[in-house]
Amino acid sequence: MADPLKDRDVRVARVCAFWEDLSPVSLSGLRTVYSEAVQFRDPFNTLHSAEQLEALLTRMFERLQTPRFVVREVALQNDGAVLVWDFCYHLRGWQPQRERHIHGASHVRFGADGRVIVHRDYWDAAEEIYEQLPVLGALLRWVKRRLG
Repeated sequence: MADPLKDRDVRVARVCAFWEDLSPVSLSGLRTVYSEAVQFRDPFNTLHSAEQLEALLTRMFERLQTPRFVVREVALQNDGAVLVWDFCYHLRGWQPQRERHIHGASHVRFGADGRVIVHRDYWDAAEEIYEQLPVLGALLRWVKRRLG
């Protein structure tokens, strides 16, 4: 179902389109959406420039097969927005080649020129990544059951 907020605010529409249409070719348009001095953070990275973000996304395309984002929901207030998304991908060289999913959210803040100046991703790395690993995953799932 389409989210009308994606279309109502040009800044939000630009960010959603960037992530949903992301490809190695579209990375050249990163600086039309993100400020040169963007502050980006996720569970594994803290970056301080569009150049670093572009390098991170380039590595993602080298390591993953068919990565794609689907923005599910958007909330907008003043100069900030929250995007709820699913990230779908296949691991290169791993068998079986089942599609994997990460569910998360991004909080973005826009600068005066409409480009993103802060991007923070929130997702559960333990559940979405570590629990999927054979040995470590079994241990984490056991700990989770014991604590739950």
